[in-house]
Amino acid sequence: MTETAPRPTLEAVAARAGVSRATVSRVVNGGDGVREPLVERVRRAVEELGYVPNQAARSLVTKRHDAVAVVIAEPETRVFADPFFALQLRGISKELTLHDSQLVLLLTEGRADHARVGRYLAGGHVDGALVFSLHLDDPLPELVQRARMPTVFGGRPGWSDGTRNAVYVDSDNRGGAREAVRHLMGLGRRRVAHITGPLDQTSAVDRLDGFRDVMVDVDPRLIAEGDFTPGGGERAMRVLLERCPDLDAVFAANDLTASGALRVLRAQGRRVPDDVAVIGFDDMLPVAEQTDPSLTTVRQDIEEMGRLMARLLLRAVDRRGAGPDEDEAPGVGDRLSSVVLPTTLVRRDSA
Repeated sequence: MTETAPRPTLEAVAARAGVSRATVSRVVNGGDGVREPLVERVRRAVEELGYVPNQAARSLVTKRHDAVAVVIAEPETRVFADPFFALQLRGISKELTLHDSQLVLLLTEGRADHARVGRYLAGGHVDGALVFSLHLDDPLPELVQRARMPTVFGGRPGWSDGTRNAVYVDSDNRGGAREAVRHLMGLGRRRVAHITGPLDQTSAVDRLDGFRDVMVDVDPRLIAEGDFTPGGGERAMRVLLERCPDLDAVFAANDLTASGALRVLRAQGRRVPDDVAVIGFDDMLPVAEQTDPSLTTVRQDIEEMGRLMARLLLRAVDRRGAGPDEDEAPGVGDRLSSVVLPTTLVRRDSA
Protein backbone atom coordinates (compact mmCIF):
# COMPACT_ATOMS: atom_id res chain seq x y z
CA MET A 1 0.00 0.00 0.00
CA THR A 2 1.46 3.37 -1.05
CA GLU A 3 1.80 5.90 1.74
CA THR A 4 0.42 9.38 1.08
CA ALA A 5 3.01 12.13 1.34
CA PRO A 6 2.35 14.51 4.24
CA ARG A 7 0.75 17.86 3.37
CA PRO A 8 3.24 20.76 3.31
CA THR A 9 2.87 22.90 6.41
CA LEU A 10 3.10 26.61 7.05
CA GLU A 11 6.39 25.94 8.83
CA ALA A 12 7.77 24.14 5.76
CA VAL A 13 6.90 27.12 3.57
CA ALA A 14 8.56 29.47 6.06
CA ALA A 15 11.73 27.35 6.05
CA ARG A 16 11.83 27.19 2.25
CA ALA A 17 11.30 30.96 1.93
CA GLY A 18 13.67 31.85 4.77
CA VAL A 19 11.07 33.91 6.60
CA SER A 20 9.04 33.62 9.78
CA ARG A 21 5.84 31.61 10.08
CA ALA A 22 3.97 34.86 10.83
CA THR A 23 5.19 36.38 7.56
CA VAL A 24 3.95 33.36 5.59
CA SER A 25 0.60 33.56 7.36
CA ARG A 26 0.19 37.22 6.46
CA VAL A 27 1.02 36.60 2.80
CA VAL A 28 -1.19 33.52 2.47
CA ASN A 29 -4.12 35.24 4.16
CA GLY A 30 -3.83 38.47 2.17
CA GLY A 31 -2.54 40.60 5.00
CA ASP A 32 -0.59 43.85 4.62
CA GLY A 33 2.76 44.94 5.89
CA VAL A 34 5.04 42.48 4.08
CA ARG A 35 7.70 43.83 1.72
CA GLU A 36 7.27 42.79 -1.92
CA PRO A 37 10.55 40.79 -2.17
CA LEU A 38 9.43 38.66 0.80
CA VAL A 39 5.97 38.25 -0.70
CA GLU A 40 7.56 36.88 -3.87
CA ARG A 41 9.75 34.46 -1.89
CA VAL A 42 6.75 33.15 0.01
CA ARG A 43 4.67 32.75 -3.13
CA ARG A 44 7.51 30.89 -4.83
CA ALA A 45 7.88 28.56 -1.86
CA VAL A 46 4.11 27.94 -1.79
CA GLU A 47 4.19 26.97 -5.46
CA GLU A 48 7.27 24.77 -5.15
CA LEU A 49 5.92 22.86 -2.16
CA GLY A 50 2.33 22.71 -3.39
CA TYR A 51 1.11 24.22 -0.14
CA VAL A 52 -2.68 24.53 0.24
CA PRO A 53 -3.93 26.70 3.12
CA ASN A 54 -6.10 25.04 5.73
CA GLN A 55 -9.45 26.73 5.14
CA ALA A 56 -10.66 26.33 8.72
CA ALA A 57 -7.51 27.90 10.13
CA ARG A 58 -7.54 30.60 7.46
CA SER A 59 -11.13 31.50 8.34
CA LEU A 60 -10.13 32.11 11.94
CA VAL A 61 -7.59 34.67 10.76
CA THR A 62 -9.49 36.36 7.95
CA LYS A 63 -13.06 35.93 9.26
CA ARG A 64 -13.88 34.87 5.69
CA HIS A 65 -15.00 31.51 4.34
CA ASP A 66 -14.48 32.34 0.66
CA ALA A 67 -17.85 30.73 -0.02
CA VAL A 68 -21.20 32.18 -1.06
CA ALA A 69 -24.62 30.54 -0.74
CA VAL A 70 -26.80 30.70 -3.85
CA VAL A 71 -30.37 30.11 -2.74
CA ILE A 72 -32.96 29.36 -5.43
CA ALA A 73 -36.51 29.25 -4.14
CA GLU A 74 -37.55 26.48 -6.55
CA PRO A 75 -37.52 22.66 -6.54
CA GLU A 76 -34.62 20.97 -8.31
CA THR A 77 -36.88 19.64 -11.08
CA ARG A 78 -37.63 23.24 -12.09
CA VAL A 79 -34.08 24.52 -11.65
CA PHE A 80 -32.44 21.86 -13.82
CA ALA A 81 -35.13 22.00 -16.52
CA ASP A 82 -35.13 25.79 -17.04
CA PRO A 83 -32.14 27.29 -18.96
CA PHE A 84 -32.72 30.60 -17.14
CA PHE A 85 -31.21 29.20 -13.96
CA ALA A 86 -28.23 27.68 -15.80
CA LEU A 87 -27.43 31.06 -17.36
CA GLN A 88 -27.72 32.93 -14.09
CA LEU A 89 -25.62 30.36 -12.24
CA ARG A 90 -22.99 30.57 -14.98
CA GLY A 91 -22.69 34.32 -14.45
CA ILE A 92 -22.49 33.91 -10.69
CA SER A 93 -19.91 31.14 -10.95
CA LYS A 94 -17.69 33.12 -13.32
CA GLU A 95 -17.58 36.10 -10.98
CA LEU A 96 -16.97 34.02 -7.86
CA THR A 97 -14.18 32.11 -9.61
CA LEU A 98 -12.41 35.39 -10.40
CA HIS A 99 -12.35 36.09 -6.67
CA ASP A 100 -11.40 32.54 -5.63
CA SER A 101 -14.73 32.04 -3.88
CA GLN A 102 -16.85 28.89 -3.87
CA LEU A 103 -20.51 28.55 -4.81
CA VAL A 104 -22.76 26.58 -2.45
CA LEU A 105 -26.10 25.80 -4.13
CA LEU A 106 -29.18 25.55 -1.91
CA LEU A 107 -32.62 24.68 -3.33
CA THR A 108 -36.00 24.73 -1.61
CA GLU A 109 -38.61 22.08 -2.32
CA GLY A 110 -40.90 22.86 0.61
CA ARG A 111 -41.21 24.41 4.06
CA ALA A 112 -38.83 21.89 5.62
CA ASP A 113 -36.17 22.99 3.15
CA HIS A 114 -36.67 26.63 4.13
CA ALA A 115 -35.88 25.75 7.73
CA ARG A 116 -32.80 23.77 6.63
CA VAL A 117 -31.52 26.67 4.53
CA GLY A 118 -32.15 29.08 7.40
CA ARG A 119 -30.12 26.92 9.78
CA TYR A 120 -27.28 26.64 7.30
CA LEU A 121 -27.08 30.39 6.73
CA ALA A 122 -27.29 31.15 10.45
CA GLY A 123 -24.49 28.65 11.07
CA GLY A 124 -21.89 30.99 9.59
CA HIS A 125 -20.68 28.65 6.83
CA VAL A 126 -20.63 31.29 4.09
CA ASP A 127 -19.77 34.97 3.69
CA GLY A 128 -23.07 35.99 2.13
CA ALA A 129 -26.10 34.88 0.14
CA LEU A 130 -27.50 35.37 -3.35
CA VAL A 131 -31.23 34.69 -3.32
CA PHE A 132 -33.53 34.57 -6.34
CA SER A 133 -36.79 33.25 -7.82
CA LEU A 134 -38.62 34.28 -4.66
CA HIS A 135 -42.40 34.09 -4.31
CA LEU A 136 -44.43 36.64 -2.38
CA ASP A 137 -45.20 34.34 0.54
CA ASP A 138 -41.64 33.03 0.76
CA PRO A 139 -40.12 32.94 4.27
CA LEU A 140 -36.56 33.12 2.92
CA PRO A 141 -36.10 36.91 3.23
CA GLU A 142 -36.89 36.73 6.95
CA LEU A 143 -34.57 33.74 7.41
CA VAL A 144 -31.76 35.56 5.60
CA GLN A 145 -32.33 38.66 7.70
CA ARG A 146 -32.05 36.59 10.88
CA ALA A 147 -28.72 35.23 9.65
CA ARG A 148 -27.43 38.85 9.60
CA MET A 149 -25.28 38.38 6.52
CA PRO A 150 -24.73 40.39 3.33
CA THR A 151 -27.39 39.45 0.80
CA VAL A 152 -28.22 40.38 -2.78
CA PHE A 153 -31.56 39.42 -4.31
CA GLY A 154 -32.22 38.45 -7.90
CA GLY A 155 -35.30 40.39 -8.94
CA ARG A 156 -37.15 43.29 -7.39
CA PRO A 157 -38.36 42.37 -3.91
CA GLY A 158 -42.11 42.16 -3.70
CA TRP A 159 -42.45 42.18 0.05
CA SER A 160 -42.27 45.10 2.46
CA ASP A 161 -41.01 44.01 5.87
CA GLY A 162 -37.29 44.45 6.44
CA THR A 163 -36.37 45.11 2.83
CA ARG A 164 -36.10 48.89 2.64
CA ASN A 165 -32.35 48.48 2.25
CA ALA A 166 -32.51 45.32 0.14
CA VAL A 167 -29.99 45.26 -2.71
CA TYR A 168 -31.18 43.54 -5.88
CA VAL A 169 -30.37 43.06 -9.56
CA ASP A 170 -33.25 42.99 -12.02
CA SER A 171 -34.18 43.69 -15.63
CA ASP A 172 -36.60 46.30 -16.88
CA ASN A 173 -39.44 43.81 -17.05
CA ARG A 174 -42.18 46.39 -17.41
CA GLY A 175 -40.38 48.39 -20.09
CA GLY A 176 -39.49 45.24 -22.03
CA ALA A 177 -43.11 44.12 -21.99
CA ARG A 178 -44.25 47.50 -23.28
CA GLU A 179 -41.78 47.30 -26.15
CA ALA A 180 -42.99 43.81 -27.08
CA VAL A 181 -46.66 44.80 -27.15
CA ARG A 182 -45.96 48.01 -29.07
CA HIS A 183 -44.13 45.93 -31.67
CA LEU A 184 -47.18 43.69 -32.06
CA MET A 185 -49.45 46.72 -32.38
CA GLY A 186 -47.07 48.14 -34.97
CA LEU A 187 -47.58 44.98 -37.01
CA GLY A 188 -51.28 45.79 -37.14
CA ARG A 189 -52.34 43.27 -34.48
CA ARG A 190 -55.32 44.35 -32.38
CA ARG A 191 -56.43 41.24 -30.47
CA VAL A 192 -53.24 40.82 -28.45
CA ALA A 193 -53.32 38.22 -25.68
CA HIS A 194 -50.94 37.76 -22.77
CA ILE A 195 -49.85 34.58 -21.01
CA THR A 196 -48.49 35.69 -17.66
CA GLY A 197 -45.95 34.10 -15.39
CA PRO A 198 -46.88 33.08 -11.83
CA LEU A 199 -48.37 36.22 -10.35
CA ASP A 200 -46.75 35.68 -6.96
CA GLN A 201 -43.44 36.73 -8.56
CA THR A 202 -42.60 40.36 -9.25
CA SER A 203 -41.14 39.72 -12.70
CA ALA A 204 -44.47 38.28 -13.88
CA VAL A 205 -46.43 41.13 -12.29
CA ASP A 206 -44.16 43.74 -13.90
CA ARG A 207 -44.54 42.14 -17.34
CA LEU A 208 -48.32 42.04 -16.95
CA ASP A 209 -48.26 45.72 -15.94
CA GLY A 210 -46.20 46.53 -19.04
CA PHE A 211 -48.73 44.70 -21.22
CA ARG A 212 -51.56 46.68 -19.63
CA ASP A 213 -49.68 49.96 -20.08
CA VAL A 214 -50.15 49.51 -23.84
CA MET A 215 -53.37 47.48 -23.92
CA VAL A 216 -55.20 49.90 -21.64
CA ASP A 217 -58.76 48.62 -22.20
CA VAL A 218 -57.82 44.99 -22.83
CA ASP A 219 -60.54 42.37 -22.72
CA PRO A 220 -59.78 40.38 -19.52
CA ARG A 221 -60.43 37.18 -21.46
CA LEU A 222 -57.22 37.90 -23.37
CA ILE A 223 -55.13 37.37 -20.23
CA ALA A 224 -54.37 33.84 -19.00
CA GLU A 225 -52.05 32.91 -16.14
CA GLY A 226 -49.11 30.62 -16.82
CA ASP A 227 -46.20 29.42 -14.71
CA PHE A 228 -43.04 30.11 -16.78
CA THR A 229 -43.02 26.51 -18.12
CA PRO A 230 -43.78 25.05 -21.57
CA GLY A 231 -46.66 23.06 -20.10
CA GLY A 232 -48.11 26.21 -18.56
CA GLY A 233 -47.84 27.92 -21.94
CA GLU A 234 -49.71 25.09 -23.63
CA ARG A 235 -52.54 25.12 -21.10
CA ALA A 236 -52.92 28.90 -21.19
CA MET A 237 -52.85 28.99 -25.02
CA ARG A 238 -55.69 26.46 -25.21
CA VAL A 239 -57.72 28.57 -22.77
CA LEU A 240 -57.11 31.72 -24.79
CA LEU A 241 -58.13 30.10 -28.07
CA GLU A 242 -61.34 28.81 -26.49
CA ARG A 243 -62.17 32.24 -25.07
CA CYS A 244 -61.03 34.38 -28.00
CA PRO A 245 -60.60 32.37 -31.21
CA ASP A 246 -60.08 35.61 -33.16
CA LEU A 247 -56.91 36.63 -31.27
CA ASP A 248 -54.08 37.60 -33.62
CA ALA A 249 -51.05 37.97 -31.33
CA VAL A 250 -49.66 36.59 -28.06
CA PHE A 251 -47.11 38.11 -25.71
CA ALA A 252 -45.79 35.30 -23.50
CA ALA A 253 -44.12 36.09 -20.18
CA ASN A 254 -41.03 34.02 -21.00
CA ASP A 255 -39.52 31.95 -23.80
CA LEU A 256 -40.51 28.58 -22.32
CA THR A 257 -44.12 29.73 -22.10
CA ALA A 258 -43.94 30.94 -25.71
CA SER A 259 -42.57 27.57 -26.85
CA GLY A 260 -45.58 25.83 -25.34
CA ALA A 261 -47.95 28.34 -26.93
CA LEU A 262 -46.35 27.78 -30.35
CA ARG A 263 -46.92 24.03 -30.10
CA VAL A 264 -50.63 24.52 -29.43
CA LEU A 265 -51.01 27.05 -32.24
CA ARG A 266 -49.34 24.67 -34.69
CA ALA A 267 -51.49 21.74 -33.50
CA GLN A 268 -54.64 23.81 -34.04
CA GLY A 269 -53.63 24.86 -37.53
CA ARG A 270 -52.79 28.49 -36.73
CA ARG A 271 -49.92 29.84 -38.84
CA VAL A 272 -47.26 31.86 -37.04
CA PRO A 273 -46.85 34.75 -37.68
CA ASP A 274 -49.47 34.94 -40.47
CA ASP A 275 -52.48 34.16 -38.29
CA VAL A 276 -51.01 34.74 -34.83
CA ALA A 277 -47.78 36.62 -34.01
CA VAL A 278 -45.90 35.46 -30.90
CA ILE A 279 -43.31 37.21 -28.71
CA GLY A 280 -41.53 35.76 -25.68
CA PHE A 281 -39.27 37.20 -22.99
CA ASP A 282 -35.67 36.23 -22.00
CA ASP A 283 -33.92 35.45 -25.31
CA MET A 284 -32.58 32.14 -24.08
CA LEU A 285 -30.88 30.90 -27.24
CA PRO A 286 -31.41 27.16 -26.62
CA VAL A 287 -35.15 27.95 -26.71
CA ALA A 288 -35.59 31.03 -28.91
CA GLU A 289 -33.53 29.81 -31.86
CA GLN A 290 -34.94 26.29 -31.86
CA THR A 291 -38.65 27.01 -31.83
CA ASP A 292 -40.58 26.71 -35.08
CA PRO A 293 -40.60 29.47 -36.22
CA SER A 294 -37.67 31.08 -34.39
CA LEU A 295 -38.90 33.26 -31.57
CA THR A 296 -39.06 37.03 -31.47
CA THR A 297 -38.40 37.87 -27.84
CA VAL A 298 -37.32 40.48 -25.31
CA ARG A 299 -33.69 39.98 -24.39
CA GLN A 300 -32.50 40.33 -20.83
CA ASP A 301 -28.83 39.61 -20.09
CA ILE A 302 -29.36 36.75 -17.65
CA GLU A 303 -25.71 35.81 -17.30
CA GLU A 304 -24.71 39.42 -16.65
CA MET A 305 -27.41 39.64 -14.00
CA GLY A 306 -25.72 36.74 -12.23
CA ARG A 307 -22.30 38.35 -12.48
CA LEU A 308 -23.62 41.64 -11.10
CA MET A 309 -25.33 39.89 -8.20
CA ALA A 310 -22.08 38.18 -7.25
CA ARG A 311 -20.05 41.37 -7.75
CA LEU A 312 -22.34 43.40 -5.50
CA LEU A 313 -22.32 40.72 -2.83
CA LEU A 314 -18.54 40.39 -2.77
CA ARG A 315 -18.30 44.18 -2.47
CA ALA A 316 -20.69 44.07 0.47
CA VAL A 317 -18.65 41.30 2.10
CA ASP A 318 -15.45 43.32 1.69
CA ARG A 319 -17.05 46.42 3.19
CA ARG A 320 -18.44 44.43 6.07
CA GLY A 321 -14.98 43.03 6.76
CA ALA A 322 -13.68 46.58 6.89
CA GLY A 323 -16.22 47.31 9.63
CA PRO A 324 -19.78 48.52 8.90
CA ASP A 325 -21.24 51.51 10.62
CA GLU A 326 -23.24 50.70 13.72
CA ASP A 327 -26.41 52.25 12.31
CA GLU A 328 -26.47 50.04 9.23
CA ALA A 329 -29.25 47.50 8.89
CA PRO A 330 -28.35 43.90 9.87
CA GLY A 331 -26.94 41.92 7.00
CA VAL A 332 -26.44 44.92 4.72
CA GLY A 333 -23.12 46.43 5.72
CA ASP A 334 -22.57 48.18 2.42
CA ARG A 335 -25.15 50.80 1.30
CA LEU A 336 -24.84 49.53 -2.24
CA SER A 337 -27.34 50.52 -4.90
CA SER A 338 -29.62 48.08 -6.70
CA VAL A 339 -29.23 47.64 -10.46
CA VAL A 340 -31.94 47.40 -13.14
CA LEU A 341 -30.60 46.32 -16.52
CA PRO A 342 -32.18 47.42 -19.82
CA THR A 343 -33.90 45.00 -22.17
CA THR A 344 -33.88 44.78 -25.98
CA LEU A 345 -36.40 43.41 -28.46
CA VAL A 346 -34.79 40.72 -30.64
CA ARG A 347 -36.75 40.22 -33.88
CA ARG A 348 -36.89 36.78 -35.44
CA ASP A 349 -39.60 34.96 -37.42
CA SER A 350 -42.52 34.61 -34.99
CA ALA A 351 -43.45 38.32 -35.00
